[in-house]
Amino acid sequence: MDIKEIMSIIPHRQPFLLIDRVEEIVEGESVTAIKNVTYNEPFFAGHFPNEPVMPGVLIVEAMAQAGAVAILSMDEFKGKTAYFGGINKAKFKKKVVPGDTLRLEVKIEKLKKNAGIGQGTAYVGDKVAAQAELVFMIG
Repeated sequence: MDIKEIMSIIPHRQPFLLIDRVEEIVEGESVTAIKNVTYNEPFFAGHFPNEPVMPGVLIVEAMAQAGAVAILSMDEFKGKTAYFGGINKAKFKKKVVPGDTLRLEVKIEKLKKNAGIGQGTAYVGDKVAAQAELVFMIG
């Protein structure tokens, strides 16, 4: 799934769209997405000027956007928005820097008519960069 298809599913736009493509999706169950982290990302100007590091909260946001694609691709949720309901058990294990390719894997564990829970993991290569439980509210 390319950027145009992603933007037809979730409402995020540049500079806050944090996924570049979806490699694999099972609607309502799981997704694998990619974010190519470039030096041109606007947040690197201030985080940090002499040692650019992708903020952890944006890694979690990227996982959530990927999870939202899996949920909002389902017929019953098309045209809706997935909002954060909570972030639990977030852990950051590796810095994400310009030049990294961030692989975002989200498994949807529970899904009801207006809420869901997913487990997200962000990888750089085969190393875990971050993990979090993501709570979605659908509206």
